[in-house]
Amino acid sequence: MYLYLILNIVSISIPFAYSFHKKMNFIKYWKAIFSSILLVGLAFILWDAIFTLDGVWGFNTKYHLPYKLLGLPLEEWLFFICIPYASVFIHYAFDYYFPTIKLSKRVTQIISVLIIIILSITILNNLEKVYTSVNFSIAVILLIIGYLRIKKLQKFYISFLIILIPFFIVNGILTGSFIEEPIVWYNNNENLGIRLFTIPIEDTVYAFNLLFINVVLIDEFKSILKKE
Repeated sequence: MYLYLILNIVSISIPFAYSFHKKMNFIKYWKAIFSSILLVGLAFILWDAIFTLDGVWGFNTKYHLPYKLLGLPLEEWLFFICIPYASVFIHYAFDYYFPTIKLSKRVTQIISVLIIIILSITILNNLEKVYTSVNFSIAVILLIIGYLRIKKLQKFYISFLIILIPFFIVNGILTGSFIEEPIVWYNNNENLGIRLFTIPIEDTVYAFNLLFINVVLIDEFKSILKKE
């Protein structure tokens, strides 16, 4: 049963179909979108391959096609296209339909500082847990960058909460919710061992990292392409 492939296809199908909607016309930014997704995806694929090789996580052959590249199943490669596309679509759809809804600058700064402090303390107390320490360290760097460009976080914090709804469904299935065995398994020696349902808490930070980088780069690429 190729459940991982099905999850990828289902995740991107509706957002991709609505990308051609005349009002929002999200697809008109396809150059910026796919430039960012592919660039960020390559970096995350490299990270993914190293962690898979080191046994930080792995994949259940019962749920994916028998094709691998760099030790990763084909579906894992597709994940870094399908999930970011679906997620950034939600972010930009929210921005399009609710342009005035955002956190205040002050509230965004307070939230960012608190998260940075919490993540930093967690890192210092869990340096031996590679998924936690690497993942949270990247988040701290991104939050510092975001603090300096606070307007992006003012909107992204809200849209990310919306994105977390489908995230918990898809990632829940990936990590074993509703099925006999997880599609993706985790070595709990390399994470905090705290689960949100079946999802390691680190995965929420991982999702933030993956998506916030894409949002920042898409906006940069859109600006560059406008000047051409």
